[in-house]
Amino acid sequence: MPPAADRHTLGRWTTDRARLTPATVAVDERGRQTTYAELDARATALAERLLRAGYGHGDRVATLTRNSTDHVVLFFACAKAGLVLVPLSWRLAGEELAYQLRHARPALVLVQAPLAEAARAALVGTDPAPAVELLGPDGVEAHVPHPVRTDPAPPAGPRPVADDDPLLVVYTSGTATAPKGVVLTHGNCFWTNLSLAGATGLTAEDVVLAVLPQFHVGGWNIQPLLAWWTGATVILEPDFDAGRALAAVAAHGVTTMMGVPTNYRLLAEHPDFATADLSTLTHAVVGGATMPEELLRTWHARGVRITQGYGLTEAGPNVLALPAADAVTHLGSVGKPYPHVEVAVADPTTGELMAGPGRGELLVRGPAVFAGYLRDAEATAAAVRDGWLRTGDLVERDGDGYFSVVDRLTDMYISGGENISPAEVEAALTAHPDIREAAVVGVPHPRWGEVGHAYVVARPGARLTAEGVIAHARTRLAAFKAPRTVGFVDELPRTALHKLRRGALGRPETAAPPAAPLRLVPPTAPRPAEEAR
Repeated sequence: MPPAADRHTLGRWTTDRARLTPATVAVDERGRQTTYAELDARATALAERLLRAGYGHGDRVATLTRNSTDHVVLFFACAKAGLVLVPLSWRLAGEELAYQLRHARPALVLVQAPLAEAARAALVGTDPAPAVELLGPDGVEAHVPHPVRTDPAPPAGPRPVADDDPLLVVYTSGTATAPKGVVLTHGNCFWTNLSLAGATGLTAEDVVLAVLPQFHVGGWNIQPLLAWWTGATVILEPDFDAGRALAAVAAHGVTTMMGVPTNYRLLAEHPDFATADLSTLTHAVVGGATMPEELLRTWHARGVRITQGYGLTEAGPNVLALPAADAVTHLGSVGKPYPHVEVAVADPTTGELMAGPGRGELLVRGPAVFAGYLRDAEATAAAVRDGWLRTGDLVERDGDGYFSVVDRLTDMYISGGENISPAEVEAALTAHPDIREAAVVGVPHPRWGEVGHAYVVARPGARLTAEGVIAHARTRLAAFKAPRTVGFVDELPRTALHKLRRGALGRPETAAPPAAPLRLVPPTAPRPAEEAR
């Protein structure tokens, strides 16, 4: 093993827990329990094997796996050895996976057995191709192949792992551009979890249900890593299934969980939700988007306090949080900054920082902000200016310092000289009882420059018309904000964390959402008020 590491490196965490609470269950993966003593022993042994095989500081280890204890073991082995974990999405198409593997240049690729062929196929044409090995006790923990390098070999001999050494490379979802590898250091992860600890009060007595995928930063850096730092138990689900998640809460006495609004909606719509034993689940965290009021009240009625938050991978990810006590009184807000996080609002046109209430681009800085994009200095320089991370999100700050996310700056469109936020229109549409989801994009118009087109997912059994949808929008919005045309689809294209892939919607005159054929239904005739603007 390398000499003693800096004080904030994560490889120390399992060592500390193995000393303090060795018999406590660290991970329970569908009944397969691993104590802190076992987790640390496996991670330490694997780290030593990787170092003996010739892997060194900064070498990247890519993975293709569903959530698993074996993946957790590898995470802490990399943390101890100074290696960098690059978890890739098993949901990627072949070309997408090949791109990320080529870009990451891993020295080793570790996979679950059912995904091995996908990894090997994605590496065809890579020269030299890294070895592909299985995760777990029967795979890499028993046999470590020697590294095949595409980057220069690290210096010979181990050195201490430092706080500013990279630990994770997490690829962004690529909703608008090619995915970029976000580099998070040990120090970034430490400060993220320290701020989260102060905001949530998680203790060793908690039982955390983990359903977010480990190829996403939320699969590690929102609750699971904090749980393993504090000595709590993580109930690890390989992937999200609403029925299994509800059963797990009751069976294991789950006290807290993290999800995106889609997770909570699917749980609330499950037939077992009304009778499920949620008595121990007193607190939950939601991110990725603001939870709709109706859904928030549904969970509050079951006795579950919801903390709404805002973050992005480049920030570690935690930036803003709205405590459960404010969830109803500040509907639509994502709260105030986490401890150790500094935010500002900048004028989108001039870039000047704004004081007091107002609307502008959210900027973030602090010790949890990422080290940069992997092998992309130009993109890093564009994202971080004068020490501030530019989020690309338009926010509103009120007089009490609460923030609300208005929209992505790049999603806004201009109709007749008016800036229109798709998120505002979507919120109005989904207030209709027969509309399950909606997405709005700006499309060219000869008179107004752009007008809104709405993609609508109807609830089962609903009988919606384009005219009815547009009329509903006009009861809640100014006429110029209401969509001009409507397309009914079966589902919206989303990322692995259910964020809308707006760029995949295309334009109704040229493309339909890839998830389902588009049924474009223009209204029979424009309303006079619409034409008059």
